[in-house]
Amino acid sequence: MSNQNLATNIKKLRNRKGISQELLAEKSGVSLRTVQRIENGETDPRGDTLVRLAEALDTAPENLSDWKLTEDKGSLMTLNLSALGFLLFPLLGIVIPMIIWISKKGKVRDLDNLAKSILNFQILWTVVLLLVYIYFIASTYYRINQSGDISMSVLGNPVYKILSLGGLYVYNLFLVVANTFRINDGKKVKYFPQLRIIR
Repeated sequence: MSNQNLATNIKKLRNRKGISQELLAEKSGVSLRTVQRIENGETDPRGDTLVRLAEALDTAPENLSDWKLTEDKGSLMTLNLSALGFLLFPLLGIVIPMIIWISKKGKVRDLDNLAKSILNFQILWTVVLLLVYIYFIASTYYRINQSGDISMSVLGNPVYKILSLGGLYVYNLFLVVANTFRINDGKKVKYFPQLRIIR
């Protein structure tokens, strides 16, 4: 598709929705000058710019041009497996997938949905893990403070702590591995539960 056809499509859709160039620039996060150059056929948006314009216009990128997101199962599996960073440090289960998502955003089909599912789950998992740690530390401190004694009976049964924390880690590991197989089989991932922070 030529620059002019793409420019015409964007301009028509923008006018149909009653959006000014300024508002389109604001909604998409693309500069006003870039929007103007695109609509004048002076430049051809690709990748993230086209995706952001399409999202701001409530349509799919392929509806604006012949540009298509690539099918890349390997990238999806890499993104999914990157969540295993939580095994080294809980926040790495959020940071590594986010870095991969940002670097490939708008280039691979289904990457955005997968990244949002992973991040929403990993954020909730990290919050729950932190709350469990806080509970164990606070309850131990309280028991020591009440009894004035540091003994195994006051510190509590370590089996409960190991089972609680271990259970959280095993569940997270299971979901990452299971969803890797689902991606390989072309199925939709299932991360449950999720804290819907990233939409």
